[in-house]
Amino acid sequence: MSQTPSLPSLPSLPSRRSVLGGAVAATFALGAGTATATTAAAASAERARPSWPTDFPLPNGFRPEGIAIGSGPYAYMGSLADGSVRRADLRTGEGRTVLAGATGGAATGLKLDRDGLLYISGGVSGSIRVLDTRTNRLTATYQPTTAGFVNDVILYGDRAWFTNSHAPVLYTVPRGKKKGGLRSVPLGGEWEQAPTGISANGIETTPDGRALIIVNSPIGKLFRVDPKTGHATNITLKGAADVVNGDGLLRVGNTLYVVQNRLNLLTVFDLDAGARTATLRRSITDPRFDVPTTAARLGNRLYLVNARFTTTPTPDTTYNAVAVPLR
Repeated sequence: MSQTPSLPSLPSLPSRRSVLGGAVAATFALGAGTATATTAAAASAERARPSWPTDFPLPNGFRPEGIAIGSGPYAYMGSLADGSVRRADLRTGEGRTVLAGATGGAATGLKLDRDGLLYISGGVSGSIRVLDTRTNRLTATYQPTTAGFVNDVILYGDRAWFTNSHAPVLYTVPRGKKKGGLRSVPLGGEWEQAPTGISANGIETTPDGRALIIVNSPIGKLFRVDPKTGHATNITLKGAADVVNGDGLLRVGNTLYVVQNRLNLLTVFDLDAGARTATLRRSITDPRFDVPTTAARLGNRLYLVNARFTTTPTPDTTYNAVAVPLR
């Protein structure tokens, strides 16, 4: 998840809480309107108050996995159960469905661009969708030919980039009105692909904006990836043996937050500019964590969704999202 515009500090927030997924504009966001978007983001942050809720109930059976926040004060959350997307008002906690689900659908990683377009990873459906949040209509749908699990997404340059957890390949599609179609970029170099199950998961950009960062969940490694060639280089971890169960990634400046889902942990690293090394700063946990998957930021808060992977899902299973102080 990509870096959000610099925001002013919010009033002090409750001392406990962790992250909701990824409100990010790409490191190299292109086009006009940047100043306007930054101003809107700052205004939203300025309006935030400690009285804003830190717990967001979702419909029973929703099975959240991804979250994205733009200039605020709204968060978008995707469903593993049917691919539907809900919008929550962070000021009140109230939510509504903005994209209906369907049998066989899934919505995992989400990223909201400055033009209001929401890029949606399709999980087991293998699809990539683009939702205009101003009209709540789909503007594009892509279906990669490689079978797999389209897991997470980041906005980088003039394209959106998606991980495939079941194959060593990245997918990329144009942002906004940019021309071009779906492209595939094979992962190579030092990349390690598991023979079965999940490998690539969360995706971010490096602080210098020259490469991508991808977490390999089962082996607990971070990789720096050249988006032009797919060449991957292992990022040296300092102070931590691994990031096993790494899921969503969120970078704020030179700070990288790694959501380690089944460990109910948010691990915080300091990156050098090129993301060649990641030095452990601290780990964050919270009693409200119940297998969090992805994180997003607004002002001095992180928001995350509880996927509850260790709980057998039923139509009556309860789900929620939570907020914690950015630290």
